[in-house]
Amino acid sequence: MDLRKSKSMRCQTDVALSITNHLFSKQEFQDQNLVFSPFSLHVVLSVMAAGSDGCALNELLSFLRADSVHHLSTFFSQLVPVVLSDVVSSAHRLSFVNGLWVDNSLSLTHSFKQLVATHYKATLDSVDFQSQGEQVRHDVNMWVQKETRGLIKELLPPGTAGPSTKLIFANALHFKGAWKHKFDASRTIYDKFRLLDGSSVRVPFMRSNEKERFKYISTFDGFKVLRLSCKQGTDKKRRFSMYIFLPDAKNGLPALIERLASESGFLKGKFPRRKAAIRHFRIPKFDISFELEASHVLMELGVVSPFSSTDADFTKMVEVNSPLDELLYADSVFHKAFIKVDEEGTTAAAATAMLLASRSGPSVRAGIDFVADHPFFFLIREDFTGTILFIGQVLHPNVAAKPSQ
Repeated sequence: MDLRKSKSMRCQTDVALSITNHLFSKQEFQDQNLVFSPFSLHVVLSVMAAGSDGCALNELLSFLRADSVHHLSTFFSQLVPVVLSDVVSSAHRLSFVNGLWVDNSLSLTHSFKQLVATHYKATLDSVDFQSQGEQVRHDVNMWVQKETRGLIKELLPPGTAGPSTKLIFANALHFKGAWKHKFDASRTIYDKFRLLDGSSVRVPFMRSNEKERFKYISTFDGFKVLRLSCKQGTDKKRRFSMYIFLPDAKNGLPALIERLASESGFLKGKFPRRKAAIRHFRIPKFDISFELEASHVLMELGVVSPFSSTDADFTKMVEVNSPLDELLYADSVFHKAFIKVDEEGTTAAAATAMLLASRSGPSVRAGIDFVADHPFFFLIREDFTGTILFIGQVLHPNVAAKPSQ
C-alpha cells in the first residue's frame, strides 16, 4: 500500500492543517512562537475514538475524517512501522511510544485492550488513582521525560490526577536529525531579525558553506519554500526534512497563514524537488517550547461530546459490568512540544496525555535569495509518506538574542 497516496494520509494531513490553522488564528498565539505535533494529537484522538460510541464517536470520526475506528487503527498499524519505528544511528534518532494507566477499579473491554496493544503498541499499567493520584501523575511525567530524552518535563500539571481520574493515555515522540549538509559554525553571524511590529533584534544566523551554491528552494507567488534534508539512515526507507515557508514581505506571515487556512490543498506541490542556485542565504538558529491544554481547542473545532459529563460515551472502552462503564468523560488533553534548530541539525519532541474521569469528579531559478530574517512557519515531514510530525511558527528566534543596534 502506498501510504503517501492513500486517503488516510490525505485525511491525516487535513486534520493537521485544521488544528494548525485554528491555533495560528487564535489571538492568544499570534504574538508568540509556536510548535506542536499534530501526529501526537491525532494518535490520542484516535484512541479516544476507539473507546467511544454514540455522538462522541461520530464527532471524533468526523473531525479525524475517518470512516470508522477500524480504518484509523489499520492506518496507524501500517504507518508506525514505516515512519516511526525506533531507530538510533549517526543520521538520526527517532522514537514514538504510547502508554496507558488505568485505575484498578476499572475493567477495560478485551477489544479495546487488544486494539491499543496491537495497533498502538501501548504499554498498560494498573494504578490506584483513588489514593495515589499524585504519584501516578509523577510517574506519567517521568515516563514522558525519559522517552523524550528530558526535553518534555511536567506534561501533567499538579492536581490533574486524583480520585476522579480513571484513565490516562499518553504518548511521547522524540526526533533528532543531523543535517545532510551541516552548517559551519564558524560562519554563523549575528544579524537583524525583523519582528512583526517593525522592530528588530540581533540573533545568530547560520550560513551555507562558501562552496555550496545550490539549495532545494521553490518560489511561489508571495513566498519561498526551503527544504533542509536530514541524513538518511541505513534502511533508506525514511527521509526526514524541515521545510521553511518564508513570506516575501517582512510582515507577510499573517497573510501566508491565511492562505494556508483558506486555500484547499495549499501544501500540494509546495515541497521543493529541485535545487536552485542561491546568492544570499541565512536562516536563524532557534528553539521553541510550547504547551497547550488542547480540550478547549478541540471543542472549538467541533469535538464536544467526549468532554461532556452528560454526552460522553466510552462504553467501547469499559466492560459493561463495571459500575463506571457509562460514567466516564474526557476531562482534559495536555500537549507539550519542543524544537531546537542549530548548525548540527534539528531536535524535536512532543507529548500528549488524555485524562478520563468519572462524572463524580473533575521550478529552478538562478540567483535566489533565502534570508529568513523575518517571521516564518515551518514543518518537519517524513517525505516518503508525507507524514507531518511537527508544525510551528517563528516570530522571534530566542537563542542568544541581542538588542538591535
